[in-house]
Amino acid sequence: MTEGLRERKKRQTRQRISDIATGLFLERGFGAVTVAEIADAADVSVNTVYNYFPAKEDLFLDRGEDVVDRLPGYVRGRRAGESAAAAVLRRLRADVESVSPTVGLFAGWADFMKVIIDAHPLRSRLWEIQQEALAELTRTLAEETGAAEGDPLPGLIAGQLSWLHSTLMAWIGDEMVKRRDVAEVSREALVLLDEMEDLLGEKVLNYATRPAG
Repeated sequence: MTEGLRERKKRQTRQRISDIATGLFLERGFGAVTVAEIADAADVSVNTVYNYFPAKEDLFLDRGEDVVDRLPGYVRGRRAGESAAAAVLRRLRADVESVSPTVGLFAGWADFMKVIIDAHPLRSRLWEIQQEALAELTRTLAEETGAAEGDPLPGLIAGQLSWLHSTLMAWIGDEMVKRRDVAEVSREALVLLDEMEDLLGEKVLNYATRPAG
């Protein structure tokens, strides 16, 4: 569906407010910046800011919805003959190989993480996003496999795939905080993914395989 003018303007306004807020948070820290200051800098009202971002934390962690839907999207988009784990591994490798910011491979990651580490509300919101992502992945796996209500397997598999993602992100984050070369971290992250895949059992690796043909 083609994006209409109104929707495009709303998206652009939302992105501009988030970009301005992020710049202020990086410069002064999350706690030192008020929503009123952000609204003033963006030349909008405080109510407009809250219309786009229900909580101050969402101004900085504005990609929360993308994170929640990332692994479920990878699973839903798996190829014929491909399992859920294989799809997730394939897409994560592609993200790492392309040096994608979605997995933390960008030069400003250290500064971004410092803002989160220094602000308890941001750490709490990040944890909530991770829990929402796990729940959504569990629901997706249950739907994709037609699992019966109460079947523990979707949740168990979701936990393993979430471990893959969170471990990769944490490792990349630790290395980028050291301000290492992005390409070098990317190469080592691919090795880490291989090692993590070796740790997964056959039941995880073959779960939710999409029928071929």
